[in-house]
Amino acid sequence: MSLSLAESQAINEIASHLYDFLPGKPHPYADQAISFKGVAYKISVGQFWSDGSKLPSLTQLLERTLENRRDRFCDLILGIVRTGLIYRNNKSNPINREEIKHLNELLMKVRFKISDLWDPAFLDSLPSVLRSTTPVTEITAVEQTMQLKDALVGLSQLAPQPRGFAFEKFLNELFDVNGLAPRGSFRLVGEQIDGSFQLGQDTYLVEAKWHNEQIGQTDLLVFYGKVQGKSTWSRGIFISNSGFTEDGITAVSRGRPINMIGMTGQDLFFILNGEMPLREAIEKKTRRAAEEGQFFISIFDLKR
Repeated sequence: MSLSLAESQAINEIASHLYDFLPGKPHPYADQAISFKGVAYKISVGQFWSDGSKLPSLTQLLERTLENRRDRFCDLILGIVRTGLIYRNNKSNPINREEIKHLNELLMKVRFKISDLWDPAFLDSLPSVLRSTTPVTEITAVEQTMQLKDALVGLSQLAPQPRGFAFEKFLNELFDVNGLAPRGSFRLVGEQIDGSFQLGQDTYLVEAKWHNEQIGQTDLLVFYGKVQGKSTWSRGIFISNSGFTEDGITAVSRGRPINMIGMTGQDLFFILNGEMPLREAIEKKTRRAAEEGQFFISIFDLKR
């Protein structure tokens, strides 16, 4: 049975969301079952896996299972989650509550609700990006801001790999609290985007980096190219906890139409301390970029 356009789109979103749960094929000396390919064969749908690039292979596996073995689709998803829990724990980057909740939302688009993944006991056993598990709808804006500030401070205590992932999740929550309709990380052919959000009529693509060193021109120009290659109404925001080098800022601004703005960890603390609302900060940075061709100006300087 052929999939509808809505189902095909949902499968693409599910594949992108599951991408980091497992490797496509295991290392030759690793457990062969700890991979998307291994799970597929265990669930008896291995014939739908192809040994190409991971994302196209995973998308094909999900599509063909849904089309030809719909009765095995839930088992396949559960197998990926169970095996992913082991794999990600070993990588010190455990699957978190928010990832499973988002997966549940995506599965509803193909008319599946897997009870094991909705089990409150299971969800409560998972770590959360935010330190508090209090539902956002039941706390005040001040408490939300305090939680986000604590979460941002707590990121510095994490190891580099889980820290980068948690930083993306933190930003997604920050955008959501501020009503910016965020979308989590997604992959296109040949590139990855850390996320996006909507502000007015503009879509902002997000690049997020938490490095000890300032971000230089190489990373900035790569992201500039990603934004430049999208729709004319797309803009970019590069968020670097450690800030940007002077030569990086100059390289982006010199002789190019500015299609992105920069934000630092200091900017984020200013925002969470109430110095300037997030929406206002983005709008003022964008206006300064349009008027003066400045890729980055700090919130501190915007307030002067």
